[in-house]
Amino acid sequence: MIGFADFEAFLKASFPDMTDGMVERFRLMDAGYRDWNAKINVISRKDIDSLYDHHVLHSLAIAEYLRTQRPEVYSMFTAPHPKGSVASASQKGSYSTVIDPITSPDNAAQAGLRVLDLGTGGGFPGIPLAVMFPNVRFTLCDSVGKKTIVAREIANMLGLDNVEIVNARAESLPGRFDFVVSRAVASLTDFYPWVKGKYSQSILYLKGGDINEEICALMSRERLRKGSVSTWPVTTWLSDPYFAGKFVIDIRR
Repeated sequence: MIGFADFEAFLKASFPDMTDGMVERFRLMDAGYRDWNAKINVISRKDIDSLYDHHVLHSLAIAEYLRTQRPEVYSMFTAPHPKGSVASASQKGSYSTVIDPITSPDNAAQAGLRVLDLGTGGGFPGIPLAVMFPNVRFTLCDSVGKKTIVAREIANMLGLDNVEIVNARAESLPGRFDFVVSRAVASLTDFYPWVKGKYSQSILYLKGGDINEEICALMSRERLRKGSVSTWPVTTWLSDPYFAGKFVIDIRR
């Protein structure tokens, strides 16, 4: 368990370009999640005190992975956004006004990146990533309506105009995204079919357990090309024993 001061210091060491606005949004998360978690349980009651390390930092391991292992992709996530292409607050009634297909990965940076967080629950990893990458459009999707209520309220409280919350199943989502992110929603062999037609570049999946067995089964079943799946231990960045055996799994198109 870490407090906000330690969280802020640690994060700034990895991401020195963080703005004051980002820091303030991260600070506000604690009160927001405590308030809503008392109404609708999306985080274990015993784990709410570990919000910043077990949930926010774990989500941001995707950002650290991109920064250190795929800097060319990280630069796309941090690139200035074309004027007018990020959803404004007035657009928050319909995700169809925000999501439209990208026909080629090569024009993703120019068109503005779209990221789907499938099975977001209360907003992880999507909300912390949306704070870190304000010029990227995030669609946070979950089939459980109560969970999306929490995610929506937190996103609104933080003023995240680049976030759209959708209560739906993956197969009903229109359009195509550049990236899919998720945190341990299901086994890889169950998860991949839900999204395999919905991304143009990579799936970035936070997962623990016997991932080697899962990856072998996935590659065999889906006939993925050799070298398309890579793993990165979260403990490379976060030394807490809690993260032992947890990975960022990168499945490239």
